[in-house]
Amino acid sequence: MRWTLRKWAAVFSIYFQDGIAYKASGLIWVTTDLATAVTMPLVWAAASRSGPIGGFTSSDFILYYLCMLFLNSFVTSHIMWELAMEIKEGQFSTMLLRPMSFYQLNFFRNLAWRVIRPALFAPFFFLLLYAYRGMLTHAEVHLSWEFWASVLLGHLVSFTFVMMMSMLALFTQEVTSIFELYYIPMLFLSGQLFPIAMLPVWAGKLAKLFPFYFISGGPTEILIGRVTGPAALNILGVQVLWIFFSYVVSKLLWTKGLKHYTGVGM
Repeated sequence: MRWTLRKWAAVFSIYFQDGIAYKASGLIWVTTDLATAVTMPLVWAAASRSGPIGGFTSSDFILYYLCMLFLNSFVTSHIMWELAMEIKEGQFSTMLLRPMSFYQLNFFRNLAWRVIRPALFAPFFFLLLYAYRGMLTHAEVHLSWEFWASVLLGHLVSFTFVMMMSMLALFTQEVTSIFELYYIPMLFLSGQLFPIAMLPVWAGKLAKLFPFYFISGGPTEILIGRVTGPAALNILGVQVLWIFFSYVVSKLLWTKGLKHYTGVGM
């Protein structure tokens, strides 16, 4: 166990230092999130001046988007792009020779960046809080154990799901179009563009058949107090199911995909 922990710590440290070395690229990605953080709260706040929309007041909309963006910087993983490129170029072969499973290696590799990203976003987050301070009337967050559990599980849902997607690169060299297609339902069904509560009832139920809501939308609604009690526990249960499903499917694709891998580009 001690040797395993040392390996995990070493991998995390290597990729953490790698992430710090390229802070400029991280800041560029953070600034793309700022566009949403500045515009979307103001749009919905203006629209709800005459009365609540979908149960959200102007203050609720601003709190929702700020919390969503901050949580999203940690929970949402995008590692499939790097893995697909490494598989295509043959760098994947070196990973197979390392004294650590491919899944564990990429978990801590991804975790290192997920820790750095919120740290880079935090100064902008507090600046936005200050800018919106006059509009955050009666704003309240609920830091319950259900919230913390949903954040950790939401991160695992995202990681296991994109790892499952990255295994497709073992079967075909061109998977970028599939990855790009992934972002369309994610934006609409995760709650990033607008709260799921704004959708018609049938669309809201449809959104909860996919994992996207349980990555960031669910934890955000628990944090701002819109989901509590049994409903919060239900979100945790569905998150666990998606983690199990994605992990099992990714392992099946891994087993079959290794037979197709040719190491092109080495």
